[in-house]
Amino acid sequence: MKTEDNMTQKMSNNGFAPAVSPAASTTITTESDAILSGETSIPTQGENMPAFHAKPRYASGPLPVILVVQEIFGVHEHIRDICRRLALDGYMAIAPELYFRQGDPQDYNDIPTLFSELVSKVPDSQVLADLDHVANWASRHGGDMRNMAATGFCWGGRITWLYAAHNPQLKAAVAWYGKLVGDKTMKQQKQPVDIAVDLTAPVLGLYGGKDDSIPQDTVETMRQALRAANSKSEIVVYPDAGHAFNADYRPSYHQESAKDGWQRMLAWFKQHGVE
Repeated sequence: MKTEDNMTQKMSNNGFAPAVSPAASTTITTESDAILSGETSIPTQGENMPAFHAKPRYASGPLPVILVVQEIFGVHEHIRDICRRLALDGYMAIAPELYFRQGDPQDYNDIPTLFSELVSKVPDSQVLADLDHVANWASRHGGDMRNMAATGFCWGGRITWLYAAHNPQLKAAVAWYGKLVGDKTMKQQKQPVDIAVDLTAPVLGLYGGKDDSIPQDTVETMRQALRAANSKSEIVVYPDAGHAFNADYRPSYHQESAKDGWQRMLAWFKQHGVE
């Protein structure tokens, strides 16, 4: 496995979602000759879904697979860099454009409009099925489905919880500040608290103690649901972090919590045999 010492990091303001531009000075871009990365197209439900993937350049044999689930902003530069970082740690990482049927998040300049006109229209059932097709694609392109995990951020954090109750082939998952409770709609029929008893993969939830959008009482509600289900899942709360504390391209970035969360994520994958 590679470490942070193998990374070249530089500032970048290119390729980020318009709704959160310009990028902050803390933005990390990972570059290394040790990885291969790029765009691809994944057949799913009769259509071709755009995706970004990264993997170690010199790997031999099938690679452990990480499905990377986007923020509400889609697969912009930060999510692509998450894939590159995971590739440096020895994984095949794939981030699919999960809104591609409903629209392009790059067309929106503010978060409320992006959410109301695009994100809210994406059905959970569609997303979970698309992720299954991403896993199948990975198995045909050098990935080992016996060693597969998922991680997601914000919108993708919530989806990660749901996917850990959906695909029994998943061995582990890490959900970063994904919503845990909330109203149900025709497109979002369950929340993570509703599927705690159905989890087939252990989930590590990483949350910020100062996250106004995910109150601590909802985190505690999820903890109670996990205990009631005798789940092996765990939740870690960083007291000094807010929402999107791993988003180094935003003012919300909290470096200490982000670095600790990343190491906890890698350890969680290893603990559950995804390495």
